[in-house]
Amino acid sequence: MRIGTPGFIPARLTEARDARRITTKSALARRLGVSPTSVSRWEDDNADQSPDYSTLIRLADELQVRPEFFLRPRFASERPTFLRSLASTLIRDLNYQKAQMHWLQEISFVLSHYVDLPEVDIPDVLSGSRYSELRDDDIESIALQLRRHWNLGEGPCGDVVALMERVGIVVATIPMNTTKLDGLCSWSPVDERPHVLLATDKMSFPRRQMDAAHELAHAVLHKNVSEPEFEENIRIIEKQAFRLASALLLPSTTYPHEVKHPSLAMLTTLKERWRVSIKAQIKRLSDLEIIPEDYSRQLYKLYSAKGWAKGEPLDQHWPITAPKALRDSLSLIVDNGIRGKADLLATEFTVSSADVEALCGLPRGWFDREAAEVVTLKAGGDHPSRTSIGTGEVVPFPFGKR
Repeated sequence: MRIGTPGFIPARLTEARDARRITTKSALARRLGVSPTSVSRWEDDNADQSPDYSTLIRLADELQVRPEFFLRPRFASERPTFLRSLASTLIRDLNYQKAQMHWLQEISFVLSHYVDLPEVDIPDVLSGSRYSELRDDDIESIALQLRRHWNLGEGPCGDVVALMERVGIVVATIPMNTTKLDGLCSWSPVDERPHVLLATDKMSFPRRQMDAAHELAHAVLHKNVSEPEFEENIRIIEKQAFRLASALLLPSTTYPHEVKHPSLAMLTTLKERWRVSIKAQIKRLSDLEIIPEDYSRQLYKLYSAKGWAKGEPLDQHWPITAPKALRDSLSLIVDNGIRGKADLLATEFTVSSADVEALCGLPRGWFDREAAEVVTLKAGGDHPSRTSIGTGEVVPFPFGKR
């Protein structure tokens, strides 16, 4: 029998530590003023020890979660979390993003009890085949199939984040504080709904488009990939995701016909129409064998010489839209009086209000802002629109948006 708090789940402590970027158990122990051995035992499933109630309260306060956080099951899917890079990314950053993904899935699960999120509309493009059997031509065909299925036509794609939310994917954006990670994709262990986290670091609309399309490609192609398979074949899987993302944004049936002269000037002009980075366009033209490999290298060298690796022309030409499905869901619940903000924080969410605000795209401090009192006029009776008192006037209050 576990000594301490009944029902304490060790994996939740590890998750909270990862989410707060506390890399070692010793570091957490120093913050709490306890021995590293105690924290190690609390995180060990096989150890019959957990923090007592008073220590649990201190632990929750230090990690900015509610005490109940440690008593609820962890949202961990058996499916892998798709990340762009494993070898070159710090374990601390990987664990942080995975923890944030689990929290995103938990928050969307809570909200799904109150609102109907869009049904997942991702067609089975593999038709029983495995991803490993796909050729480049197959991926090009899949891109066109997806465009037809989602009624995208064959021109510029529009906002990919809005498309993802429309087809039932939960999307959130947060700072990742690393250049090694642009986004990640995973599936909820409850309803297998795809969830995507995108970075807000050094962001431009064209980069957001490609990052979002890349994670969308994982949701389309790689749902049934196991964790060991992902780690073993990450290069192939990532190459497929980039190819499908590029084919979705720059369809083979139309985009190449607009490239009259494949120069940086021409690609800059096409960027304004297709909203895809110049660098990604060079790669696309090379993949489609419209330009030879040696010419693509020349373009890349000229690209670097212009200093565009740090920022391309037109990068700030378009505003970056934020995901809105979770934000609108919370607003709908509160505005319609289904649950109050304080009530949601006290009973439904076990992470901090700041975490919910960040993952749902809400303004900072949203939970601290009380809704305005709702007042209504009495039905019937005399309601003069203007009443004179002496030489002054009482005028009606102009109701409306403030």
